[in-house]
Amino acid sequence: MQLHELKPTTIRKSAKRIARGGKRGKTSGKGHKGQKARAGNSTRPEMREIIKKLPKLRGHGVNRAQTVNNERIVATIVNVSTLEKAFDNGATVNPQALVSAGLISARRKQAPKVKILGNGELSKKLTITKCEVSASAKEKIEKAGGTVA
Repeated sequence: MQLHELKPTTIRKSAKRIARGGKRGKTSGKGHKGQKARAGNSTRPEMREIIKKLPKLRGHGVNRAQTVNNERIVATIVNVSTLEKAFDNGATVNPQALVSAGLISARRKQAPKVKILGNGELSKKLTITKCEVSASAKEKIEKAGGTVA
């Protein structure tokens, strides 16, 4: 193959230049006035305009952290000082007992997950079952003679 035998694969064709005089006259096929008749016009595709107007994150509401993690079960907090007021000496404390005492409300007709925190003082001997207990609360319960199961 020689240099003079090479042929381009695509046809060399320049873009049609309108509004430069010649056979088309006056508006040169661009109609009358308006954005599309102007020089340098390149309007974006309509679909892109619609997409640009959509919010980037949809379906998450105002507090995104709460709506994204809504499957996560958050424990209802009860303090040791509340247990001191509500229960008698030697009582068993569990989520059902807390609901019946009116300290917490039931979720979907069931006792929710409960975590006991060590805020306040405890002098009564209580037995805690089926509850999460913080380190400070456990210390106070055991100091008062109670047990955490």
